Amino acid sequence: MRAQILLRKVHYWGSLAIAIPLIIMIGAGVMLMVKKEFDWIQPPSQEGVERNLMPMVSMQELFKAASEIEKAGFTNWEELHRADLKPGKGIIKFVSKTNWEVQVDTHTSEVLSVAQRRSDIIESIHDGSFFADWVKLWIFLPAGVGLFVLWVSGVYLFSSNEYKKRRINKR
Repeated sequence: MRAQILLRKVHYWGSLAIAIPLIIMIGAGVMLMVKKEFDWIQPPSQEGVERNLMPMVSMQELFKAASEIEKAGFTNWEELHRADLKPGKGIIKFVSKTNWEVQVDTHTSEVLSVAQRRSDIIESIHDGSFFADWVKLWIFLPAGVGLFVLWVSGVYLFSSNEYKKRRINKR
């Protein structure tokens, strides 16, 4: 079987096999690319009163200010997904396991913003871990590898066709 025919079959059946995971990956990937543009996906970062300085308030006081927000859904450190210190903006972001984000000024311990953060959920959909860890490794990873194979074979098919056309036109 010639390489052209084999690659066309790989292209034909491969694209069918990876279609659903790829649609999910592309859709979530597009949303992640524009996450800073839409407050619905990721809340905008606020700015504290003092920027580019070390926090003047202790971490415990900053956490206490954030944990007083009932909506955020955390009252102790174990319920927290992460804390993201932004010294250039003078804030710290506390993100709960329920994807609520509380931004606190690092100098006044004033709560600047409370909003739901959907970008982490979208990221887990994008990599497949939202569904299950095995889906990430056994469906989304092979779909990504399959997309690479389709890309390489498509470039080969395109360039070989162009090469043939040019050879015919020269004659």
